[in-house]
Amino acid sequence: MDKNIRKQNSRIRRKNRGRKRVQGSSDRPRLCIYRSNAHWYAQIIDDRTARVLVSASTRQAEVKKDLKSCNNLEAARKVGGAIGVRAIEASILQVVFDKNGFHYHGRVKGLADAAREAGLKF
Repeated sequence: MDKNIRKQNSRIRRKNRGRKRVQGSSDRPRLCIYRSNAHWYAQIIDDRTARVLVSASTRQAEVKKDLKSCNNLEAARKVGGAIGVRAIEASILQVVFDKNGFHYHGRVKGLADAAREAGLKF
């Protein structure tokens, strides 16, 4: 089996284990993140109504400006700050963090810390 397929399957198994425990509600929606090879994505989701309440990514112009690369720690922090500010504007103060099977260190931790600094509690 190819190494990349094995890594992706491991991440999906971790994701499924985490999603058993993490549920977003209207009181505490779920902050779900995803990182591709090129970009960062973050969404705040209400699982009860299956709606995306707020989103941010490095593909958006206001987040992308002044970034040298869209997949490094600086980009992750910028997406975390943007999702935090947009959530506060939408009067969302508390969320449940869904790391989507990614390990919590480095860039994922940077995104989470930036969202906390912007005012989100999780």
